[in-house]
Amino acid sequence: MPDDVEAFNQRVIEEFRASGGQVGGMFAGAPLLLLTTTGARSGMARTTPAVYARDGARLIVFASNGGAPAHPAWYHNLLADPAVTVEIGDGAGGVERFPATAEVLRGAERDSLYRAQCERDPAFTAYQQGTVRTIPVIALQRLTVAEPARHRAIADHLVRVHGELRRELAAVREEAAQHPTGTPTRPLRPLGQQLSRHCLTLCGALHEHHTNEDNAFAQLERQFPELSPAVARLRAEHEVVARTLGELEALLAAPDAAVDLVAELDKLTSDLEEHFAYEEEQLLPSLYGTRG
Repeated sequence: MPDDVEAFNQRVIEEFRASGGQVGGMFAGAPLLLLTTTGARSGMARTTPAVYARDGARLIVFASNGGAPAHPAWYHNLLADPAVTVEIGDGAGGVERFPATAEVLRGAERDSLYRAQCERDPAFTAYQQGTVRTIPVIALQRLTVAEPARHRAIADHLVRVHGELRRELAAVREEAAQHPTGTPTRPLRPLGQQLSRHCLTLCGALHEHHTNEDNAFAQLERQFPELSPAVARLRAEHEVVARTLGELEALLAAPDAAVDLVAELDKLTSDLEEHFAYEEEQLLPSLYGTRG
């Protein structure tokens, strides 16, 4: 693996997306997907290329980290939050993107799947021989709305993510309020690193949340036709939120011009709270099976 792993991964990601899931170099010919997890500490979306195998409807990935002594960061991320996003070549020159849940496999199932991977690719035998840790095997299950259990899982995830985003937004607003408001003749002092971190985390988390939702909405409409009007409104609101986030990020990029940051945050808070409340009111009864 190259020394600058992050830069190498980014090149692979860009090539993967531009080439319908096909890449060259060390991954040439290997079945590859892109796995996006949520940073356990940062809350930011993190995308990593990963070799996979199919097991029925599941996609199996291996936290080999090239046989390094420690598990890869993405493995720790999915332990903290098993809601992930998968990108995979669709076989027609494009890339399919969908939400999934990650499950760490144990015991005989883990051993059987890892042994089969070693038979397909001897490099995985070398990876395990090169480290004392047991390389984790993870099953990725596409998140669908075809089963009641999945309905409840989607609803629980929606409630949890909304709660996290509400807390993050409150932290951003509190941090911003501690900065001087400034006037046109006395610009704001540069924003602190803490505020920038909070805001970038919030923007990244919201983008990932809405991207996953947009991918799931088509399935929701098929399963629950009565939700079509609500879904249409939610899609439109996602576009409004995206524009507001763009304006917020522009303010962060030029702190001296950020006189209206607190006002922008107040507007974003109001818009998001209305959006979240409507989303929960419309979607949760159907997903939990409590709609009369």
